[in-house]
Amino acid sequence: MNLRIVAGEFSGRVIQAPDGKITHPMSERVRGSLFNIIGTEIKNADVLDIFAGSGSLGIESLSRGANHVTFIERDKLASKILVENIEKMNVIPQSDVIRIGARTWIDKNLDKKYDIIFADPPYNDLQLSTVRCLGNLLKNNGLMVLSYPGRGDVPTIDGVVVVDNRSYGTAAIAFYRQK
Repeated sequence: MNLRIVAGEFSGRVIQAPDGKITHPMSERVRGSLFNIIGTEIKNADVLDIFAGSGSLGIESLSRGANHVTFIERDKLASKILVENIEKMNVIPQSDVIRIGARTWIDKNLDKKYDIIFADPPYNDLQLSTVRCLGNLLKNNGLMVLSYPGRGDVPTIDGVVVVDNRSYGTAAIAFYRQK
C-alpha cells in the first residue's frame, strides 16, 4: 500500500505500508488535518511515534521540521518497511527505530521525555493499559495524540487531560496535555 506525505520537505513523496491487517495507516486526509491542528508545535520537536507501523506520522513530523523521531514498532514486517521508508527519505540521523513491544519499551524508558507523542495502536486491541502510561513520557506542556476507533468515549489517560477530540468517520483523534 502506498501513502503520500502531505506537506513539508517531503510533500508528495510516497512511502510504503504493509498490506493486510498488520497496520491501519492513518488516511492522508486525517493525517493532514492532524498536522494542521498541531501546526508549528512540530517544528524542532522531539517526537515519539509508538505503534509506528509504516512510520507515516513520524516521517510526516520530520518532513514538517521535527528535530528527532523515535519509532517503536514490534511487528517484523512493519519494522522492515519502516526502516526502508526512513532510508528512502534519508532521515536516518534524525530517527531511531526500535523493534519491541510498546509496553516493554515504555517500562524500560520512563526517564525519556518527548514534546509530542503519537499513539496509533491497533484498533482491534487499543492496549489502553499501555497507552495510559504514555503521559509520563511527556515534557512540560507536551502534547499526546491518540488515534482510536471513531466510536465510544475518549479514553482517559493518567497525568493528562483531553484538550481536543476530532472524529473522522471510522477514526477519531484525541489530543492530550499534561495536567
